[in-house]
Amino acid sequence: MTEVISVKFKDSGRAYYFDPCGIKVKVGDSVIVETQNGTEFGTVSAENREVEDDSIVKPLRKALRLATDRDLKKLAENKKKEAEAFKICEERIAAHKLDMKLVGVEYSFDSNKIVFFFTSDGRVDFRELVKDLASRFHTRIELRQIGVRDEAKLLGGLGICGQPYCCKRFLSDFQPVSIKMAKEQGLSLNPTKISGSCGRLMCCLNYEQDAYEYLNSFTPNVGATVKTAEGLATVTDVNLITGNLFVKLIDSDTIPFKVHRDDVKLVSRTKKRHKDGKKDVEQ
Repeated sequence: MTEVISVKFKDSGRAYYFDPCGIKVKVGDSVIVETQNGTEFGTVSAENREVEDDSIVKPLRKALRLATDRDLKKLAENKKKEAEAFKICEERIAAHKLDMKLVGVEYSFDSNKIVFFFTSDGRVDFRELVKDLASRFHTRIELRQIGVRDEAKLLGGLGICGQPYCCKRFLSDFQPVSIKMAKEQGLSLNPTKISGSCGRLMCCLNYEQDAYEYLNSFTPNVGATVKTAEGLATVTDVNLITGNLFVKLIDSDTIPFKVHRDDVKLVSRTKKRHKDGKKDVEQ
């Protein structure tokens, strides 16, 4: 067993294990830790505890100390410098006529490196831009191309639900989301209805997918033939959550009526087909 603490560098980022080196911490404490990129400022997400040796990647990097007022002041100074660096980089991108959109700037805690995040529809030759920025800031420069989902996570905002983006609040990783999920949940396939502000399928489609897969496994689908108290009928509509079905008696002109899935017996299930003829694609 090895004693560790968990530290996050961003509110919605992934937590990493560090060797506490005898330091006792509480959740929410600010700490200075050793990383492969130098010293960094982080926030404790889980206090001292022991974990199995096979659950960590050795060598385990060290927590150097609890953050001091001086460290907090330096962090605030870095934030100001990031805003200035953002303006300068935008000016140099325009000067070099590069087809790229600057999204964010991040200073390392020790100011030994600056990372510029950008989006672009294709590859960008930014070698001259890197040289230009290095001559201005006199430190290591890294330009990192990110996707539209990462852009939304970095910038934040409000989703169509009125809540802050899930990726900004609590999602540490993006999970695959497919159009199949929307179909199985009976949602409109209108892209504007099931896409987030980033233009990709909403991450929240993944939250209830397991439940919908479970309900779909024993609920007759539209077009299926079921046996009811009144006779054989065809399912015309389904509400997976309530379990209610609308069915129409076969060879009868009666209007569809409502029954519960527990009150019918499945005779044959109609295989679902996609009207657009397209395969489900994960994003």
